[in-house]
Amino acid sequence: MASEEASLRSLESLMTEFFHNCTTNERKREIEELLNNFAQQIGAWRFCLYFLSSTRNDYVMMYSLTVFENLINKMWLGVPSQDKMEIRSCLPKLLLAHHKTLPYFIRNKLCKVIVDIGRQDWPMFYHDFFTNILQLIQSPVTTPLGLIMLKTTSEELACPREDLSVARKEELRKLLLDQVQTVLGLLTGILESIWDKHSVTAATPPPSPTSGESGDLLSSLLQSPSAAKLLNQPIPILDTESEYICSLALECLAHLFSWIPLSTSITPSLLTTIFHFARFGCDTRVRKMSSVNGSSQNSVLGQERGRLGILAMSCINELMSKNCVPMEFEEYLLRMFQQTFYLLQKITKENNAHTVKSRLEELDERVLCWKRQAESYIEKFTDFLRLFVSVHLRRIESYSQFPVVEFLALLFKYTFHQPTHEGYFSCLDIWTLFLDYLTSKIKSRLADKEAVLNRYEDALVLLLTEVLNRIQFRYNQAQLEELDDETLDDDQTEWQRYLRQSLEVVAKVMELLPTHAFSTLFPVLQDNLEVYLGLQQFVVTSGTGHRLNITAENDCRRLHCSLRDLSSLLQAVGRLAEYFIGDVFAARFNDALTVVERLVKVTLYGSQIKLYNIETAVPSVLKPDLIDVHAQSLAALQAYAHWLAQFYSEIHRQNPEQFISLVSTALEAITPLISSKVQEKLLLSACHLLVSLATTVRPVFLISIPAVQKVFNRITDTSAQRLPDKAQVLVCRALSNVLLLPWPNLPETEQQWAVRSTNHASLISALTREYRQLKSNAILPQRKVQLEDTKVIIHQTLSVLEDIVESISGESTKSRQICYQSLQESVQVSLALFPAFIHQSDVTDEMLSFFLTLFRGLRVQMGVPFTEQIIQTFLNMFTREQLAESILHEGSTGCRVVEKFLKILQVVVQEPGQVFKPFLPSVISLCMEQVYPIIAERSSPDVKAELFELLFRVLHHNWRYFFKSSVLASVQRGVAEEQMENEAQFSAIMQAFGQSFLQPDIHLFKQNLFYLETLNTKQKLYHKKIFRTTMLFQFVNVLLQVLVHKSHDLLQEEIGIATYNMASVDFDGFYSAFLPEFLASCDGVDSNQKNVLGRNFKMDRDLPSFTQNVHRLVNDLRYYRLCNDSLPPGTVKL
Repeated sequence: MASEEASLRSLESLMTEFFHNCTTNERKREIEELLNNFAQQIGAWRFCLYFLSSTRNDYVMMYSLTVFENLINKMWLGVPSQDKMEIRSCLPKLLLAHHKTLPYFIRNKLCKVIVDIGRQDWPMFYHDFFTNILQLIQSPVTTPLGLIMLKTTSEELACPREDLSVARKEELRKLLLDQVQTVLGLLTGILESIWDKHSVTAATPPPSPTSGESGDLLSSLLQSPSAAKLLNQPIPILDTESEYICSLALECLAHLFSWIPLSTSITPSLLTTIFHFARFGCDTRVRKMSSVNGSSQNSVLGQERGRLGILAMSCINELMSKNCVPMEFEEYLLRMFQQTFYLLQKITKENNAHTVKSRLEELDERVLCWKRQAESYIEKFTDFLRLFVSVHLRRIESYSQFPVVEFLALLFKYTFHQPTHEGYFSCLDIWTLFLDYLTSKIKSRLADKEAVLNRYEDALVLLLTEVLNRIQFRYNQAQLEELDDETLDDDQTEWQRYLRQSLEVVAKVMELLPTHAFSTLFPVLQDNLEVYLGLQQFVVTSGTGHRLNITAENDCRRLHCSLRDLSSLLQAVGRLAEYFIGDVFAARFNDALTVVERLVKVTLYGSQIKLYNIETAVPSVLKPDLIDVHAQSLAALQAYAHWLAQFYSEIHRQNPEQFISLVSTALEAITPLISSKVQEKLLLSACHLLVSLATTVRPVFLISIPAVQKVFNRITDTSAQRLPDKAQVLVCRALSNVLLLPWPNLPETEQQWAVRSTNHASLISALTREYRQLKSNAILPQRKVQLEDTKVIIHQTLSVLEDIVESISGESTKSRQICYQSLQESVQVSLALFPAFIHQSDVTDEMLSFFLTLFRGLRVQMGVPFTEQIIQTFLNMFTREQLAESILHEGSTGCRVVEKFLKILQVVVQEPGQVFKPFLPSVISLCMEQVYPIIAERSSPDVKAELFELLFRVLHHNWRYFFKSSVLASVQRGVAEEQMENEAQFSAIMQAFGQSFLQPDIHLFKQNLFYLETLNTKQKLYHKKIFRTTMLFQFVNVLLQVLVHKSHDLLQEEIGIATYNMASVDFDGFYSAFLPEFLASCDGVDSNQKNVLGRNFKMDRDLPSFTQNVHRLVNDLRYYRLCNDSLPPGTVKL
């Protein structure tokens, strides 16, 4: 006894010292080691039992419970049965004796330790484990404790961790399922009795103007006056103890619902009771009571009641998230929806005292006292609505007694009175799901299209109008000004996200109701355009230029709002462009023409009166607004490029004046903006529009328009100031495409290729003049300043050329031929310059990017001899030393250079035919003898993904380099047993793949497993003799070891399937030789356990059963190893 007492004092002082802020890390490590060694002793638990009953020190109690937890979860098999009985008896007694006085976290930990014992021993050795829990729940004094035990049991036994065998996991789940009906009955009883007890005593408030419900909708939702009456009872006022018990019961239900199947055990009375409690979240009277009574205790009670509503909604959402609904449960589901929509109606009910929005704001108050990550009731309710629409709407819509249109009316109210932006976004997501559902329903039932649309038309038009109002400052200024338009999150600001999500809803309504949508949107756009077009009368000439003569603060603010709205509406009009083309082009032609004419007019107006350069009274606000409207008008017009292209192809034989006028005017609007003096946002919008006209529309007369010739002259004039990089690239792409792309609707003979070819050559010649001059002095050493200038020329020229090649890589042969003829000299210059810059990785990177684009787009035009010369140059330059320098010493740029080089080789080895086959040996040699040894042992993933993709391409596209198959031979032998060539190289490649599975990089593992599986699907890799006899089971072994070590757990499914595909090549060998050998080689398990593992692996040959067996083997092997971890010898005294 004295020794236990002394140990306790020592432990208390050690714990106090450990957590003292003056203790050094070194000393903490010493104490930690001492405590760990003490915990490992046989019999340490006896001391811990004494500590638990004799100390009030939280740290000591927590430590003692951790010792028990470790003993039960890791060493329980080795504990003598007498000791187990003692522990099973003492810990519950300890809990019963002290549960009211223990801190909650110690009490919960002790509950978990007792449940851990049940997890191991119930029912065989701990037969009263579950009955004890039920008794605790039924005894009023210990109900809360019983509920905590029940929830912990559900958490730990229904979905146990891997420290149990699969058989035990299955047994536990079955045992728990047997208890579900009893448990749900108990929980229903607790919740009902508390509700009834307090309902009797609740004072019924006198009827008030606000308490009457709109009867029609309610009775149509509930289908029964009695149910409506039941849900209309006043909410009882609960005492603190009852609140606590109800919250524990609802937490238990939420966890139980997460794993029990939907069945008749979930009774109507239980569902009704949960809905009663869900009302706590949406009844603001509960909150008013607490605020009227004033004390802080009452406000905490109000928050607790709100929490009951949130917990009840969590239960409902758990049931809602189950997609698999048995027939007999569908009626319950309908009842659930009816009751929840009663709540929705209650939340959105308007009356004099409360607007909907302020009611939602009240409900949305965060429940501060309940965990930091508490979700508000409104968020839970929104989750419910999302689940209803995404999972159950198709099931429920067919019930005549469910009024979908009324539901949409409530959802509409709920959406547009959300108190937060996030809440509004979430509701827009729900509408998007609904619109997607409606669209797919109409596509699958075209005959009923009109009937379906008529049913929902009013709701959709209302939604469209309100969403459009919400993006306009005219109607929603206060909210919109709160949105952040500066901070980027996922490449968009909060304002951009708001606008984008709103416009997606507008677009989806447009798809369903094009005429309505257009007639709603266009007049609003017109109103704002009138303001913008009317600004011309306020422009006055001043000494420094033009000035906008609007100075009154109120006028400036109204103009700001109107311009912001115009910008948003232009984006909306652009977003709808896709609904005017294709099959509906003719039907909607007039609407689209009206839009395009307006857009052309607006862009020209903006460019002519140069609003982007105008002086304003509030330059920090109005100038960006004017620039944005101009840029958005160009972007909106660009969105109609496909419509213009279709217009061009429909009218080219008839009367083209209208079309020519539109395109010419648009170009007049673009040309003045292509200047380095114009703000970049506006300049880039103009450039993108020019590219679309040149690439998508391709009118034959484009080259002859003076505006385009002006741009040609500006770009080829070396004295003119160069545009910013992005703009320069875009304009050059547009001009190149004007000359290269075939004109639509014209035969080959009328394409004027000769003239266009000459013009293109002179364009490229002008763009590359400085670059081509570099060749003569590339070999000479350059001074630093000179080198930097050279780098700038290389960067500017190659970025333009690369973009030109990329933009025509998918076009006709003639276009690519002309392009390559123009580029030929520049390509040769690039190849000549390459060796001189091999040690400048930033330059090499750009050059290789250019060559990679050339190989992808123009390799046929470059011809075999020159392509061979390029590859040979690269192979010569990338020596082992150069590769090592790039990968090891030049950081990410150096690695990028090598990756680009490997990408070029990927293009080469994929080329069909025999042309590049002579390079295969040197490509494989480069990979396996030069690159692979450098990167194999590096933990960094750089270069690896590209190298393995190259090896995969080598195998996939050059299979006959390794396997010479003869059709005749395979027919004669009846089985394709090809002769093998280059065996050493094939084995080395496979060895590299095998090694990659031993490395931690999960992305590389996934990629390489996919490559092997693809080779097996396409080329029967696993069936080849060399793989089958020397590699197959090595790979299977590696994959199983990866599963056992849990190093790539995210890929469990893929690894299981690959293991099956490999084993299925030789099931007999797998079961008779590999599996016994694998088990024999497993350390940490005894022979008896190995036999059990072998017996449990059934000789199934179908994929699902086999992968199940694999996962069972892995789980049980890990479990046995855990059990066998023996205690270290020696004891340690504190």
